[in-house]
Amino acid sequence: MKHYIPVSRVEGVASRQAHCDLPAGTYEREMSKEGFFGPAAFFHHRHPPTGWTEFEGPLRPRALDLAQLSPGAASPWSAAEVLANAACRVRFWRLPQSMDKLARNADGDDLLFVHNGEADLYCDFGHLALRAGDYLMLPRGTMWRLEIAAPIDVLLIESTNASYMLPDRGLVGPHAIFDPAILDTPRIDDAFKAQQSATQGWQVEVKRRGAISRITYPFNPLDAIGWHGELAPVRLNVRDIRPLMSDRYHLPPSAHTTFLSSRFVVCTFVPRPFETDPKALKVPFFHNNDDYDEVIFYHAGDFFSRDNIHPGMLTYHPAGFTHGPHPKALARMFEQTRPATDEYAVMIDTRDPIDVSAAGLAVEWAGYVDSWKGK
Repeated sequence: MKHYIPVSRVEGVASRQAHCDLPAGTYEREMSKEGFFGPAAFFHHRHPPTGWTEFEGPLRPRALDLAQLSPGAASPWSAAEVLANAACRVRFWRLPQSMDKLARNADGDDLLFVHNGEADLYCDFGHLALRAGDYLMLPRGTMWRLEIAAPIDVLLIESTNASYMLPDRGLVGPHAIFDPAILDTPRIDDAFKAQQSATQGWQVEVKRRGAISRITYPFNPLDAIGWHGELAPVRLNVRDIRPLMSDRYHLPPSAHTTFLSSRFVVCTFVPRPFETDPKALKVPFFHNNDDYDEVIFYHAGDFFSRDNIHPGMLTYHPAGFTHGPHPKALARMFEQTRPATDEYAVMIDTRDPIDVSAAGLAVEWAGYVDSWKGK
């Protein structure tokens, strides 16, 4: 348990609760520890904290248009790596054809998010159909391949040397956000049995410490006739997520945590009603997340707090970067023109600094840092 120096004060003109009842004409900024789980301070500014005229240095935020990446080879290990640190590697895989080899990750669990398209997964555990909006968690060591009818785009999030887990949902109970019963696992069905009859051999590409080993079999190694146990791939579609909501308080991103790893979390933003209390914020609050790097992949919909962002883009905010809604969204911070959000996005918060690769920088929108400037 961490013990912080206890401070509880109110100084000057301030609201008594976070994210509501702001003093007239002010803009709230949150400064917090441990993401949104530790102690915090809330400042009320006369000007938007993102109202800069110039921004220089490595703290500059970045926006990458992953849809501009070229289709790659039919292997996840050839997918363009856009972000990485010792605990998390993020790739964007534009798969042009079905995999002609099996893949196995010996470095960590893989979380696949299907951005576009449909595919059939064949793995040690059986067969599972995938469609846009699906998360697929593959435990470390799983042998697998995808068979597609048309090109698909997949965000791959590797949990290096660690496992994916579900978050502790605390007071709201284990069935909040999504019931674990909604998680699907592969089946040894007719389609899985049919693919076992292939007479040609298969090659397995195994990734360990970033290097690829190739193991060739004279048969199809996906030949299990059954399995049992507590470990298996699981599928979850974003449309099955039922988000926590509050009509009187804008919930922090941590309320939307979907998966946990040892050094990062994965959250999912899905459509939800806007707050209805007239004095509650209806846009994300300004904050400098000083303990985590923040990554958001935009999947579908209208991203209400961002300008000039379209599906297939990814934004990166380093720890220490103060950010919040863009000017157009800020104008609607207390009154929205529609009843609900319309967005699907995947957020990755990493406890350790994450680096942007050359492949990511090649598709960067350089004007992103200026998008907070007032018009």
